[in-house]
Amino acid sequence: MDFWRVLTHEAPMFVWPVKFCVAVTATTYVLSILTNNVSQVDRVWTFLPTIYTVYYAFLPLWPSVPPTYLFPYTPNTIPASLRETFSPRALLMASLVVTWMFRLSYNTWRRGLFSLKDEDYRWAVLRQKISPFLFQVFNLFFVAITQNIILFLLGLPAARAAGQPHTPLSTSDYIFGTLGFLVVLTEFISDNQQYSFQTFKHSGKLNPNEWPGAKIQWTKHDAERGFVTRGLWAWSRHPNFLCEQSFWIIITLIPLLSPDSPKLDFPPTSFASLTPFLPCLVLCSLFFSSTIFTESISKAKYPVAYSAYQERVAMFLPLLTPVWGVLLDIQGRKGSVDSLVYGTGLNSKGKGKAE
Repeated sequence: MDFWRVLTHEAPMFVWPVKFCVAVTATTYVLSILTNNVSQVDRVWTFLPTIYTVYYAFLPLWPSVPPTYLFPYTPNTIPASLRETFSPRALLMASLVVTWMFRLSYNTWRRGLFSLKDEDYRWAVLRQKISPFLFQVFNLFFVAITQNIILFLLGLPAARAAGQPHTPLSTSDYIFGTLGFLVVLTEFISDNQQYSFQTFKHSGKLNPNEWPGAKIQWTKHDAERGFVTRGLWAWSRHPNFLCEQSFWIIITLIPLLSPDSPKLDFPPTSFASLTPFLPCLVLCSLFFSSTIFTESISKAKYPVAYSAYQERVAMFLPLLTPVWGVLLDIQGRKGSVDSLVYGTGLNSKGKGKAE
């Protein structure tokens, strides 16, 4: 095929990742059909960006010829400078992504989402909203193909770093590296707070062995509300999603803002000038649309209380939450909204009631 010939000669670094992406896409789609469970990509989401990133960061490690099918290899057509030495910047990025992987894998495991029988609750809701035929079209083109392409794109910043001169780490690398680890830590705290709340909500008991940052004294009123509004969740409706997007923005920026990067057009003068930012732009678009859908489910389940939460707390950016508070205060509604979001303004079914 012309595509493979062009890829092999013009961009040999991407030959194995593209083959792997195609194989994973086909496998996850077939499994979703055989099992009637479309969460197959969800189960490998935690691993795939790491696989792509580690591949680019460790190009000198791979053989020139694959010993088995889909085993990573470094074609001889890749420049010798990339095949023979490691990129410190790409290795830094790999360490960040591996740390991200351990956090996400742990959270996925404890929630039971690695179980082959588990399926994301949002897919069940979507099944009820559209016809079986349209759902299968969605499964093929979005769940299987689009999501795997997005996961492939998340490895491209490491490829860019590996293709740059293999110079020592710069000040920007240390700054972004530190920010990346701090973001992963913050996301870990938000995961733990959410898990702690859900555990209390279903058991009615506080766990004395919670992770630091998640030792919150949940109350009966918190459980009745039905969703978490304390800790980081008092400042952002989705602090985990905020951190997730921030992390991949940082990963994208590490090679782009390094001293070895070509000068970028800023502000962008064309769509082509935006392509270096494609990994984080696509991921942020996915999270924004997914969050809207997720919140529609929450709002249907807790119509009054969650509407108040949306009014009081920003979707992502914590800095906007005090602004929403001031606007509600000007309208004379802050007290009633705060009662629903943080206080005890709930009925016994957790649906909330206006004051």
